[in-house]
Amino acid sequence: MTVPNSTGGLAADVGGTFTDLVGWDGTHVVTGKVPSTTDDQSVGVVGGATGLGMTADRFLHGTTVATNALLEGRGAETALITSPGFADVIEIGRQDRPSLYDSFADRPDPLVARRRRYEASTVADLDADLSEVEAVAVSLLYGYENAERETEIAAALLQRWPELSVSLSSRVVPEFREFERTSTTLINAYLSPEAGSYLRRLVTRAEADGLPGAIEVMRSSGGLMPIAEAALLPAAILLSGPAAGVVAAAAMGNVLGRSRLVSFDMGGTSTDVCRIEDGRPEVLYERPVADYPCRMPSVAIHTVGAGGGSVAWVDGGGSLRVGPRSSGAMPGPACYGHGGTEPAVTDANVALGRIDPQGMLAGSLPIRADLAAAALDTVGGGLGLSTTDTARGIVTVVEEVMAGAIRTVSIEQGADPRQGYLVAFGGAGGLHATALARRLDMAGVIVPPHAGVFSALGLLLSPPRADAAQSVRIENEAELDAEIAAVVAAAAQRLETGGSQPESTAAFVDVRYRGQSHETTVPYAAGEGWEALLARFHATHRERNGFARPDDPVEVVTVRAESVGRPLLSWSDLPEAVPTGTVDLPSRVVLAADGEVTARVVNRSGLAPGDEITGPAVVEETEATTYLAPGERAVVHGSGALEVEW
Repeated sequence: MTVPNSTGGLAADVGGTFTDLVGWDGTHVVTGKVPSTTDDQSVGVVGGATGLGMTADRFLHGTTVATNALLEGRGAETALITSPGFADVIEIGRQDRPSLYDSFADRPDPLVARRRRYEASTVADLDADLSEVEAVAVSLLYGYENAERETEIAAALLQRWPELSVSLSSRVVPEFREFERTSTTLINAYLSPEAGSYLRRLVTRAEADGLPGAIEVMRSSGGLMPIAEAALLPAAILLSGPAAGVVAAAAMGNVLGRSRLVSFDMGGTSTDVCRIEDGRPEVLYERPVADYPCRMPSVAIHTVGAGGGSVAWVDGGGSLRVGPRSSGAMPGPACYGHGGTEPAVTDANVALGRIDPQGMLAGSLPIRADLAAAALDTVGGGLGLSTTDTARGIVTVVEEVMAGAIRTVSIEQGADPRQGYLVAFGGAGGLHATALARRLDMAGVIVPPHAGVFSALGLLLSPPRADAAQSVRIENEAELDAEIAAVVAAAAQRLETGGSQPESTAAFVDVRYRGQSHETTVPYAAGEGWEALLARFHATHRERNGFARPDDPVEVVTVRAESVGRPLLSWSDLPEAVPTGTVDLPSRVVLAADGEVTARVVNRSGLAPGDEITGPAVVEETEATTYLAPGERAVVHGSGALEVEW
């Protein structure tokens, strides 16, 4: 991936319902939104990018192809090679139960069948017929300390079966804990053929349509990686699209001087939330994906199945439920007119008047209010509810699901949401943001410009990035500084190999009290000193867990580094908001909490910095809508963002 000093870029972010597009020509932002092509994402990505009518030197991509393949079990036929006695580690796992009080909840089946697990410490020990598999994961017990044996096994496999996709734990995740390391390596192997095939198709299709073929893919940790590297390391792109939205939210907060944020991305299929402190999203170094442990750095996004397409239904106890099943892009909510008959959250917002019943979704899709009402009645009729009461009930239920997600990334992690602002984006984010923020007593809401395609804009704001990690066992400063220097150098080298020059590097260490089974990650720069590290660890441990033991011995078990280059775009490059068109559109009746009210309807593109809108009001733009309840007040910032308080 070469990163020229160019100003032109295209970004495409694939969601479950829509593919969002943003183009930057060095002066202007151009946006677009097209239905996602779930059979082959590259069709919608390239078609949508071409439709923007721009030329560019760089093409940036956020994709769900790896996530979808894992969730849907569409990975490759995979084999595992591991040390003698450890073939069943992936099935034994840890003592954790999926659901403590549900005796029927089971772990997912291992990604590799028992007959495809082989035990060998060296090439000489290996006796396996891999002619019927597509991918192999090699994870030896001490592969994180010594990569030589894994490398030798890989060479022998490829010599005999050159078409195999081979993933080595020493390259994917050189960290201790054999279960999590093996699980991550298996995920990578399982996804490599599917992800690689998709990314190659994308390059071919892009080049055929005159787009750049040297595509950069968003990685889960909040930066870009070369497409060739993404094909070899699909475990690093499992949260590709959502991570870009978090990067953009952090940049928006910096512009507004808001240091404590929660990003709130509500799309058609799901809602993603992430806490941002002091301009930096929290990064996790292990998380489950589809209930499989994945030890890869990723922004700490929490996802719930609550989006505009989430379907409402009645459970066995007669209670109204919403999601996690979604109507997707096709047929979509009933109001799309594509054959959907089940009521979705978007249908409820149409019935409540928050979405214009006479309008066009994404600027091109006519809304069918009659079909929305009919779908709502299929659920509400059995509950004895009117159409509007059903719609109100759906909104109440889905907002409680989303409020729970915000509590998860704030209160449950020792952070007070009352001191933070909710940054709302995605096509449906602005419709529910103020209700959620008020429910959690947050300080306010920020609705950024280009909210409906904000994650795609975040791709342009994201830097090239490389991550590195190495497990160690250190109890003194001298050893720590040496290991930090080595890992920082490794991260920088990976970035340079990808064609980017490091602009900055940062180091982190996993620390624990001796004897603890889990560790806490804290930032550390070489030369800061052991005492500074201890003070930071004790304070973080107290914040996260409610206690600290400052007199107990402490050990560092993993050192980490991130190296980042220069993003294509910084927020300061974006032009100031310039109003275009009329401000006020015909008002309409909406159903608020206390009944029907006449709401002012505002064309967002006509707003100028300093303008104020007082609810009840609906602020409309091509890709998104924002609803202000009675008593809420929005002020337009110079950047075009809406700052909402009450």
